[in-house]
Amino acid sequence: MEHISFISTSTIHLPPTDQDQFSSKIELTPCDLQLLLVDYIQKGLLFHKPKPERNFVEHLNNTLSRTLEIFYPLAGRLVMVKNAAHDETASFFIDCNNAGALFSHAISDHITVDDILKPVYVPDDVIYSFFPLNNVLNFEGVSKPLLAVQVTELVDGIFIGCTMNHCVVDGSSFWHFFNTWSQISRSSIDVDYPPSFPVFGREYLNGIFDLPFQIPFSYNKVCDQFIPPPLKQRVFHFSKQKIAQIKAKANDTSSNKSISSLQALLAHLWISITRNRRLNADEEVSYTLLVGLRQRIKPPLPENYLGNAVLFGTARCTAGELLQGGLGFAALQINKMIGSLTEEDKVMIFLEDWAKNLEVRKKNGGFMQSTTKLATGSSHRFDVYGNDFGWGKPLAVRSGPGNKSDGKLTVFEGKEDGSIDFEACLSPETLEAMASDAEFMENI
Repeated sequence: MEHISFISTSTIHLPPTDQDQFSSKIELTPCDLQLLLVDYIQKGLLFHKPKPERNFVEHLNNTLSRTLEIFYPLAGRLVMVKNAAHDETASFFIDCNNAGALFSHAISDHITVDDILKPVYVPDDVIYSFFPLNNVLNFEGVSKPLLAVQVTELVDGIFIGCTMNHCVVDGSSFWHFFNTWSQISRSSIDVDYPPSFPVFGREYLNGIFDLPFQIPFSYNKVCDQFIPPPLKQRVFHFSKQKIAQIKAKANDTSSNKSISSLQALLAHLWISITRNRRLNADEEVSYTLLVGLRQRIKPPLPENYLGNAVLFGTARCTAGELLQGGLGFAALQINKMIGSLTEEDKVMIFLEDWAKNLEVRKKNGGFMQSTTKLATGSSHRFDVYGNDFGWGKPLAVRSGPGNKSDGKLTVFEGKEDGSIDFEACLSPETLEAMASDAEFMENI
């Protein structure tokens, strides 16, 4: 934290205008509960400093408070309910008790915008200092805020770092909140007329999950925090033109001609990272994606549903098969995996069976702690660069330390129309080898 100095920290509470909402509760579903033992979502945006100088920190605090009136569950806390049968199972819900969200103001008198954007590798120690609630697991939302925001003033810019409990929101809900906040900030619209209201009701999941949902959970069995090996990050930018070329090649060399742009890019990265990890040909490699469910269940969930509506899907093969098969083969494996979660009837059956054998994912478990695995979260469809708070669009998006491991690739929309960025978290050796990989770098 030597990069910044804190000016103030406060708790934002909602005005006591509607006592009924403060006593309401929202049950967590299996899609939410699977994330109890991983970190909060952490994403942030870099901006030029507003000109002329204005009290933008107070403005952000005030507009955040107004946004919370719309997303009022984020001012609550989690509650664990132990099963009376004493079988070490429990359920969780959001208590909309207005315990409050955290707002911090920090300053750095020596870090500039260029210090963040110019280096080849992401300056992790700097970026991570811009986020609150680092290394907090989601189940700790029973006592810690579900939402925390840190506004850090730089020499010539500001960074707005946002941390949200991942059991309460997924990426779609996270950016819905950010988009709503920025629109209120730049237009000073009345809080009663937001861009779109979030939907909190769990009635849409009736017939799929029985709530409250009991899972095996005990505080005494929570594992120690996982300490990852040394990692580096680099943002790989793919222009609209390069994406079209990679997509065309993937479809030309695949038996399936419906490979999407994202699937082609994922395959391109999977091949290069596997090649530069120098794995044995018989080692199994995998690529795990978060697949959105809002439009994949019957009836579809509202697009503005607040909660997790994602499943983990994984494509697998051996390193030898991947490298020998090439781009078309790799893209086809990803395409088939996503396709298996597209047919509504199959998805409903899968969800019902999956809930009976729910796996609570752990940071220090086998998931993602391997040099043979990759995982991609977020989406290039989320509106990142439309978040104009009233002084211009963002210069860049970066993520905090939450859930980082060797092989975590976070996808964002690019700043230019039609472009896509990947924030790649890998071992230093792999990233350095990729920089010398002409076949990969010619498409950057």
